[in-house]
Amino acid sequence: MNKIQRMKELIQILNEASEAYYQKNQEIMSNFEYDKLYDELGELEKETKTVLSNSPTVHVGYELLTSLEKEAHPSPMLSLDKTKEVDALALWLGNQKGLLSWKLDGLTVVLTYENGELLKAVTRGNGEMGEVITNNAKVFVNLPRKIAYENTLVIRGEAVILYSDFKKMNEEMPDVESQYKNPRNLCSGSVRQLNNEITAQRKVHFYGFSVGDVEDVDFHNSMEEKIAWARNLGFDMVDYNVVTSDTISDAVQHFADKMPEHDAPSDGLVLLYDDISYGKSLGRTAKFPRDSIAFKWADETANTKLTEIEWSPSRTGLINPVAIFDPVELEGTTVSRASLHNLSVMEELELGIGDDITVYKANMIIPQLAENFTKSNHIDIPKTCPACGGQTKVESENGIKTLVCTNEFCSAKKLKLFSHFVSRDALNVDGLSEATLDKMIQGGILEELYDIFTLEQYKDTIINMEGFGEKSYENLISAIHGAKTVLLPNFIYSLGIANVGLSNAKLICSHFEDDFDAIRKADVDDFTAIDGIGPMIGQAMKGYFALPNNQNTVDKLLEYLDIQKREKSSAEKILEGKVFVITGSLNEYTNRKALKEHIEELGGKATGSVTGKTDYLINNDTTSTSSKNKKAKDLGVPIISEEDFIEMIKA
Repeated sequence: MNKIQRMKELIQILNEASEAYYQKNQEIMSNFEYDKLYDELGELEKETKTVLSNSPTVHVGYELLTSLEKEAHPSPMLSLDKTKEVDALALWLGNQKGLLSWKLDGLTVVLTYENGELLKAVTRGNGEMGEVITNNAKVFVNLPRKIAYENTLVIRGEAVILYSDFKKMNEEMPDVESQYKNPRNLCSGSVRQLNNEITAQRKVHFYGFSVGDVEDVDFHNSMEEKIAWARNLGFDMVDYNVVTSDTISDAVQHFADKMPEHDAPSDGLVLLYDDISYGKSLGRTAKFPRDSIAFKWADETANTKLTEIEWSPSRTGLINPVAIFDPVELEGTTVSRASLHNLSVMEELELGIGDDITVYKANMIIPQLAENFTKSNHIDIPKTCPACGGQTKVESENGIKTLVCTNEFCSAKKLKLFSHFVSRDALNVDGLSEATLDKMIQGGILEELYDIFTLEQYKDTIINMEGFGEKSYENLISAIHGAKTVLLPNFIYSLGIANVGLSNAKLICSHFEDDFDAIRKADVDDFTAIDGIGPMIGQAMKGYFALPNNQNTVDKLLEYLDIQKREKSSAEKILEGKVFVITGSLNEYTNRKALKEHIEELGGKATGSVTGKTDYLINNDTTSTSSKNKKAKDLGVPIISEEDFIEMIKA
């Protein structure tokens, strides 16, 4: 194969991988393998002095596929040249002072402020054209609502979902894990939503990394001063260290040491000149600016032996392959397993038990397989589900092969469904932990959701279960009887309809005036006519009630349940547009949930974190030195007591 033919082959492979990653939120090859092939292509282009029109070294970003409004960037948003060598960074910096910062792994967004308010937010898109996501940016967790600068201001930065928030969402909504393999993919899907309520639920953060020209402020030609100025306006800017060519090696090590605990996803570092004029004088190439360069971590790898493929079933029916290998030390921890994501990735690596493989930690955190030296390619795909014994089948969508369980009553699916059904915001049945539900499912006591209401016929079995007795059984039955009276939004939420949270269920019920029969018969357009409900939720609602098995389940549940209509609130919306955060103990309200519901009844909103969008922090200990009080003081957010709040709503 000659060099041009190899380039064409590499371009096809890399573009397919990019399309899967950016457009479909799927991963068909590791970052390690992608970088290796990308570098090979770059070297061939240098050797041949040929760059083909569809080469990924020319085109950057994803193509625009959603129905969001499109907008051209005033100037191209270029990618960065990159290196994995610290010495190359020192050579690039020369005798200049530089700023070394995190290279965050999310979705690049450009913010424009006018008259102190957010005018628009546009994604990077393909570098030339982006998608307008202004409504979604307004619900980013830490974005300033107003700033103390009246002229035009452009801030470029990265929208990310923190690892800690990503982990919580996966724990609370297991189906998310099957849809999104990492925070970057989840963030991309969240930021590009048509319904910004979903964006808000995903807790997207924004971290600025550059500030546009500001003609009426003197930054003394220093990028560091420009970043400090933006921070003073309330923006969270990416953390950085000031470096010279003599100190950059220690600085890189400093970031490497912090990487395992760093909460924001990062795939490397960025080095830029502090001298603004010098950086501008260097201009740009067709693809890269010359005032900054990216540093990609030189992944620590280890050779080991594949010992097993574990098949892990999920609530959605996907059965994901997991590589088990002889334990190795990577980035200071022992690892022995790595997700393969889907059959396509496993087959691409040509895996077989006993193969000699190389493993690494993507971004120094997530274990991945890099290479397979043996390539024996003899993994047997299971014909039965490891959770329920049901038949499996291989499905292919957009060229990605997955293994699924065909048994709709699979215990892996059922456990999470039942757990969701009895959770606090659903039917709120005390005494049914996941462990208890699992025993009941395995014992054949629970098959369908409505079986919860027939547990009395299994009294002897339940009393003899581990951790149960006569009293526990009586408490459980009492809780089940109490759960039979339920508000309609909580009932709809309990069904586990994809992407339909309690807040969405409340919006839907309010629109249909708590007429469940009308909701069951509604079309997608009827749902999307509701302010705040997008096509994804509309299709999920319509699709759920169209399935015969779901229709039967709902009909059976209605035989047991007394679904109540909510009392219409006559309260004036005196808190419309106001955002509160509640912390500490309460005296007048039963708990924080009761206070939150009262705020919402009056038109306000209660969130969990103090940000620039917060109007009031409610804390009976107004002089506390807690982190929330400190953040409120830093942002100028008033701290009021419960008594102050009560006086406020009386007035």
